[in-house]
Amino acid sequence: MDSSSKPANHASGDPGRKTGSNPAGTICDVIVLGAGVIGVSVALHLQARGRAVILVDRGEPGAETSHGNAGLVERSSVIPYAMPHDFAQLVRYASNRTTALRYSPLYLPRMLPWLASYWWHSGKSRLARVAAEMLPLIEASIHEHEALVGAAGAQSLMRNGGWIEIYPRAVDLARARKAAIGLADYGLRYDVLDAAALRQREPHLSNLAGAIHWRDPVTSSDPGGLTRAYAALFVARGGVLLKADAMTLDRTAAGWSVGEGSAACTGAEVVVALGPWSGDLCQRLGYRFPLAFKRGYHMHYSVDEGRGLAHPVCDPEAGYVLSPMRQGIRLTTGVELAERDAPAMSRQLVEAEAAARLLFPLGRAIDPEPWRGSRPCFPDMKPVIGKAAHHPGLWFAFGHAHHGFTLGPVTGRLLAEVMTGETPFTDPAPYAAERFGGGRDR
Repeated sequence: MDSSSKPANHASGDPGRKTGSNPAGTICDVIVLGAGVIGVSVALHLQARGRAVILVDRGEPGAETSHGNAGLVERSSVIPYAMPHDFAQLVRYASNRTTALRYSPLYLPRMLPWLASYWWHSGKSRLARVAAEMLPLIEASIHEHEALVGAAGAQSLMRNGGWIEIYPRAVDLARARKAAIGLADYGLRYDVLDAAALRQREPHLSNLAGAIHWRDPVTSSDPGGLTRAYAALFVARGGVLLKADAMTLDRTAAGWSVGEGSAACTGAEVVVALGPWSGDLCQRLGYRFPLAFKRGYHMHYSVDEGRGLAHPVCDPEAGYVLSPMRQGIRLTTGVELAERDAPAMSRQLVEAEAAARLLFPLGRAIDPEPWRGSRPCFPDMKPVIGKAAHHPGLWFAFGHAHHGFTLGPVTGRLLAEVMTGETPFTDPAPYAAERFGGGRDR
């Protein structure tokens, strides 16, 4: 049954519904699978619209992909991360020697159809259309985060001030300045900084010709912690957080069930928001989506007192970001094309660290080993947000590529509006699963 036909009068504190963690045999309106920033946001927005929600994850909220990013709510990323059409750049990437992109030679042949589709969608006119379709989500990203940050009392985990793109060479800075001017229609705020101006804002960076300071984005000093703050808000409002395996999902006469024994629940509807694991469950249900993975790594480093960073700093050439976090300076790498669960390949992180040390005085590595995660990506650079084609009560919210943390709360709003029969704030059609033939496995 479509949720728009259900009464929206379930108070979050209904005494007939269990709340808290790991209740047995709980019944709800909606089960949300995945407690990353996407799933937690979906749960909160459904809850705010009167739905009784159970949020299911095998681990703690925000412990997977939502934990490992650079903490950027990327309002300035109005053009999706496209595959280059410049022949020289493609040759550089094909060499498998750049720090920004590495690939597994064993994985690449299986990824070629996906890469061909990605290249096609990255063509100038098609990329412009994708950018226009993603823009409503990007434009609303900060506002939707701010609403949840305020409600969760998590202001200490967010900061204004934007982020900075750095350029060691004047020719690259000039090219970046030209590209920024080309975005004038989007009304973004930015400053072009020469070397002296950059030193005023980040005095401990060196060996640089200048930078572009994008001022609209907001950033988090602990994106995993912020996701957990959102999850705590969900529980405080009467939501149920259940530790269970999403792969136990099954259809029932009343809708859907997940979990076993004391960790079990049933609901009329279910949302798949499992990030890079979404395809596994969808395939079990008979859906096959063109989902690939851009893996990434991070490591935290100490810094000498008084020698930190005031803003996240990105080196576009090498693909890494240095972000000031509660744990230290987090270095996140660029893209690694490999199987989601393949063993870690340390070379990209090693080279990114070496490049970063030429520009900033990183201290010792703090983490016992690098963190590794996978960005779930569709070749058309858009997520799937919406209903399943062949299962009433089944909904999707995954495939956000580089912008999962940015788009978590706004995805939650859009999907909740569609599920509860509200007029959505933007047309959801560009994100529908139907663009892949409904994803149905034939």
